[in-house]
Amino acid sequence: MSADLSVRLAWPDDSTAIAAVQHDHWVRTYAGAVDPAELDALDESVMAQRWSQLISAPRDARMRTLVALERASVRGFALVHPCHDPDADQVRDAEIGEFVVAADHQRLGHGSRLLHACVDTVRADGFERAVWWVSPTDDVLRSWLVDSGWDADGAHREFAGATGPLKQIRLHTTLT
Repeated sequence: MSADLSVRLAWPDDSTAIAAVQHDHWVRTYAGAVDPAELDALDESVMAQRWSQLISAPRDARMRTLVALERASVRGFALVHPCHDPDADQVRDAEIGEFVVAADHQRLGHGSRLLHACVDTVRADGFERAVWWVSPTDDVLRSWLVDSGWDADGAHREFAGATGPLKQIRLHTTLT
């Protein structure tokens, strides 16, 4: 017997589960990189309210939240939207702005299903290219994306962190 695994557009009722997965991910990923007080101040109920608003009334009709499910339980989520980078064309270029699979549910196929759904969704919305900002030190994610047809395009950015700048590189893939 196989598990009931799927990906669908998020519903406002998914907001609490999305916020829990995001909160756990941020605490794991950014511990030691950002001020601990910032992580301690994260409020899952506030995060859930923001997700509910974003899902119910996105700022752009092409902004979509997808959830990876095991039966009815959210195991991961992604947010796709037009890319707002200075060198991007918001009509042609989409961005995967958030992509998280719960730590205890990784390597079970949720990420692959979610990635395929993201690509299918932005392609259906008429985008021709997708971009994704990733940490240059996340070798596992970067390797998985490169193996999936993504490649660095030379763009990079930095954010202030507690222990120094948080760096990101941009990967892209063609959708046509």
